[in-house]
Amino acid sequence: MKKRTIVLLIAVVIGLFVLASAAFTVDQTQKAIVIQLGRPVGSKELGPGLHFKLPLVQNVVFFDARILDFDANPEEITTTDKKYMEVDSYTKWRIVDPLTFYTKVRTIQGARARLDDIVRSQLRVALGRYTLIEVVSHKRKEIMGAVTTRSAELLASYGIEVIDVRIKRTDLPAENERSIFGRMKAERERQAKQYRSEGREASARLIATADKERSIILADANKQAEIVRGEGDGLATKIYADALGQSPEFYAFTRSLEAYRKGFDANSRFILTPKSPFLDYMQ
Repeated sequence: MKKRTIVLLIAVVIGLFVLASAAFTVDQTQKAIVIQLGRPVGSKELGPGLHFKLPLVQNVVFFDARILDFDANPEEITTTDKKYMEVDSYTKWRIVDPLTFYTKVRTIQGARARLDDIVRSQLRVALGRYTLIEVVSHKRKEIMGAVTTRSAELLASYGIEVIDVRIKRTDLPAENERSIFGRMKAERERQAKQYRSEGREASARLIATADKERSIILADANKQAEIVRGEGDGLATKIYADALGQSPEFYAFTRSLEAYRKGFDANSRFILTPKSPFLDYMQ
C-alpha cells in the first residue's frame, strides 16, 4: 500500500513537472514562436495567453510586439549642391511577422543591423537629391515620407514594419562651420560698412539742408530787421522833424543836452573856445 502511494506521489510530481515545463504564457506586449531543434514549429506566431509545448524538445522565443526605437549614429551625407552635413536620425519600427523575423534576422540586434544598413542608404539617396536649404527647411517632410515608404518596402521581407523615419538634428561638419561662419562674418561686415556709409551720406544731406534753411531764415530775418529798422528810422526822423517844426529852440536844446550827456564822461577831453556853439546852453 505504501509503495503504491509513493509511486502515485512520484507520478504526480513528474506530471506536475512535465505540465510546468510544457505550459507557458505570452504577455499582451509580446508575440512568441515555438522552436524545435532550431526550427520554428507551426505556421503562425502565438498571441497573448496560455500555451503548451513539448518539454525538453521545444523552446519558446519571445518577441516584443510594441513599437521600438532605433537611434542611428550620426553620419555625413552630401547634398545635391555638394554641401556636407551630419545627419542624426531615428526609426520607429515593430515586429509584425515573428516567424519571418526569426528566420531572417533572429534577434533584435540583427534587426537593428538591417535597419541601420537600409535606412542609412535610403537617407543618403533621398538627401542627395535635394539642396542643403531644401533639406533643412521646406522639403523635410517630403524627404522623410519617401525614406519611410522605401525603407518599409525593403524591410517587409524581414518581418519588420517601419512606421516612421525622422531626422533629429542636422549639423554641419566643423570645417564647414568655420567656412560658413567666415562668410557670414564678412557679409555682416559688408552690410555694416554699407549702413555706415549710407548713414554718413544721410547725415551730410541733413546737415546741408539744415545749413541752407538756416541761411535762408537768417537772410529773411535780417531783411525783416532792416525793413523794421528803416521804418523806425523814418518814423524817428519824422518825429524829429515835426518837433523841430513846432519848436526849433527846444529841439536844439534837447539835442544839446543829449550830446552833453553822451560826450561828458570820465574819460572825455575837449579843446573848445569859450564862444564855441557847442557850449551855448552852458553859458
